[in-house]
Amino acid sequence: MAPVRPQHDGARRPPVGGSLAYLLMNLPLGVFWFVLLLTLSAVGIGTAVIWVGVPILALAVLLTRGGAHLERARSAGLLGVGIETPYRSLPEGGQRERWKARLRDGATWRDLAYLLLLFPLGVVEFVLVVVFWSVGLALLTLPIYFRFLPEGAHFFPAYDVRWITVDSTLAALPWAAMGALVTVLAMALTRTLARGHVRFARALLGPVGHRTEAAARHPHPARPVSEW
Repeated sequence: MAPVRPQHDGARRPPVGGSLAYLLMNLPLGVFWFVLLLTLSAVGIGTAVIWVGVPILALAVLLTRGGAHLERARSAGLLGVGIETPYRSLPEGGQRERWKARLRDGATWRDLAYLLLLFPLGVVEFVLVVVFWSVGLALLTLPIYFRFLPEGAHFFPAYDVRWITVDSTLAALPWAAMGALVTVLAMALTRTLARGHVRFARALLGPVGHRTEAAARHPHPARPVSEW
């Protein structure tokens, strides 16, 4: 049997490709969870007085824990950073006791906080990543595509404001060099943002306090859906 490779921790450099995919996914996932969980919570609380909201709120709790499980899997799959499951074991009693345990478990509320904060964080990360990568790659490849633009040239800062004209490969080379620099900065920024985000994810989605050390010494296998 091949030895199991240790997973990266948040202090190591995550892969550029995985980091880029991870950060670009944060915005659509953040929008999805923000809208879904706020809607279910608002409807559930508003109709709890007639008991209709109780199963809706229960669904919101299960979706919150399920979404947190997916985030842990996404971190491990794209960044190679494992996040231990922090939940307390559910009691052996009836469903009422099990639901009380879920609601009293601070990990449930940290999951909710993470999924709601994923939206604003995703906006910032998406904007930074898209701007740096698009500018860097556009400048880097300028010697290739400038001849296919209208009038066979690229104009800086804009087509209608022609302060600088790039109409030859020689004229495009300095801009390509600048694009290479911006692309390198984009790679570093992408890794830094991913590393910072996964530390944030570990703080909210992982064990806290003494349970963190215990989980590191005795990792638990993935729990079935019934234990969420």
